[in-house]
Amino acid sequence: MDLRYDTFFIGGAWVRPSTDRVIIPIDASTEEPLGRVPEGAAADVDAAVAAARRAFDDPTGWATWEAARRAGVMERLAEEIDKRAEGFVARVSAQNGMPVAVARQLEIGYPSTVLRYFAGLARESVFTDTRPGLLGGSVEVRRNPVGVVAAIVPWNFPQALAMFKIAPAMAAGCTLVIKPSPETVLDAYLLAEAVEAAGVPAGVVNIVPAGREVGAHLVAHPSVDKVAFTGSTLAGRAIAETCGRLLRPVTLELGGKSAAIVLDDADLDLSTIGAGLFGSTLLNNGQTCFLGTRVLAPRARYAEVVDAFTALAESLRVGPAADPETRIGPLATARQRERVESAVAAGRTSGARVTTGGARPKELDRGWFFEPTVFADVDNGSFIAREEVFGPVLSLIPYDGVDDAVRIANDSDFGLGGTVWTADPARGAEVARRVRTGTIGVNRYIPDPAAPFGGVKSSGLGRELGPEGLTAYQQFQSIYL
Repeated sequence: MDLRYDTFFIGGAWVRPSTDRVIIPIDASTEEPLGRVPEGAAADVDAAVAAARRAFDDPTGWATWEAARRAGVMERLAEEIDKRAEGFVARVSAQNGMPVAVARQLEIGYPSTVLRYFAGLARESVFTDTRPGLLGGSVEVRRNPVGVVAAIVPWNFPQALAMFKIAPAMAAGCTLVIKPSPETVLDAYLLAEAVEAAGVPAGVVNIVPAGREVGAHLVAHPSVDKVAFTGSTLAGRAIAETCGRLLRPVTLELGGKSAAIVLDDADLDLSTIGAGLFGSTLLNNGQTCFLGTRVLAPRARYAEVVDAFTALAESLRVGPAADPETRIGPLATARQRERVESAVAAGRTSGARVTTGGARPKELDRGWFFEPTVFADVDNGSFIAREEVFGPVLSLIPYDGVDDAVRIANDSDFGLGGTVWTADPARGAEVARRVRTGTIGVNRYIPDPAAPFGGVKSSGLGRELGPEGLTAYQQFQSIYL
C-alpha cells in the first residue's frame, strides 16, 4: 500500500495545504510506510472552519433544510461508505493494527448503520413544538442546530467514532470540521471521497488531518460552536478547560477501566461464552475504551476464573492485522507498545502474577506486537487496576460476595463500560444497576446505536448515540407567544 494525497477536503473541494509538512502513516504489522498525506496547520483549520461557517450561515443552506431532505443526503452517504467497505478495512487495519476480522464488524457496516439510524431519527423527530404556557398564551420550543462542530477523532476506531459525531451533527443541521488522528489518516480520505460522491453540500463536512497543537487551535477557534472529542482523559481535561473558559458546549468520551463482574453462577465454558468475553475484554488488541479489563471473580471460584481467562488469552491467535485468522494484532504505535510494557512491568513489581503472556511474541520480529496478558492476584489499588493500559492486558481481582464486587467495581476513577456474567440475566441486571458507569452489559457488550453511550467520572461528559446524541447537537429556543 502506497497511498499519497496532497490536498485537504475543505468546502466541498480538494484544497492545497498551507505548508509542505506531511504525515507518513506506518503499517503497525510491518513498520513500513503506507503513504503520505499533508499535515494540517492553523491556516488550514481556519479555512475549514470558514467553509463550515459559510455553509451553516447560508440562509438557504443545510441548517435550514427540512429534516427529511438532510436525511436523504445522509442515506446516500451511507451507500457511498458501504461501496468502499473493503478499502476502509484495509486502510484502518494496516494503520492501527486492528485485525481485519474486527474491522469488518465495527469499521464497516456499523458506521453506516449509525448514519442511517440518525437519518431515520431526523425524519421522525419533532424539531418544533408548541405548548400552552402557565402564564397565559403559548410557547413555541425550537430545537435548533448548535452550529459549527469541531470533531476530534481517535485512532482506535477511526470510522465508527467519527460517525458517532458526524451522523447526529448532520441530522441536527450542523456543519463539521473533522480532525482525524495522525495515526489513521488514510481512511479519512476515503470518507472524504464518499462525502463528495454522495453530494453532501459544500462545507457541511470538512476534513483536516493534523496533530495535537493544531487540534488545540481548532478547539479554541472563535467560529466553532461545539466540540466533540474522543480520546484520553488527559487530553479531555485540557479540552474541557478551554471549552469551559469559552462557555462552549463539549462532548467528551474519554478513558475507561471497566469491571467485568463474574458472578458465582456464571458459565465459564469458552465454547459458549468465549466470543462474548473476547469482545468485552480484549477487542481490538485491548485498544478499546469500554473494555472490562478489571475482571472481578468470586473467591470461591477464583482459580477457575483465572484458568478460564488464561485459556481464553492463550487461544487467541497473534499475528498480522491483515490475516483473517488473527485475533490479536499489533498495537497501533511503538510508543503504545512501550506504554503497555511499562504497565506490565509495574504489575510484576506490585506482586501480581502473570499467568500467560507478558512479553513480545518471539516469532514476530517486525510490527508492534504484544502477547495477550493475564495478571492474577491483583489488588484493586495497584497501578494495573487503576490506570488504563490500552493494550491486551487483563487484571483478575477476587471478591467476597456481590456487595464486595459492586464496591470494587465502583472503586475506580473511571465509569464508561462494564459487564456482568451470570446464568441468571435478571440477577445480572440487578447487579448492573448498582454499578456506577455510563454503560454496562449482561453476558454481552456492544454499544447499541439506539442507546446513549458515554461515561461518568473521569470517563467523560455528555452522551453520543441514541436520541440523546441528537439532542447534544441542538440548542433549545423558547418563543413566548
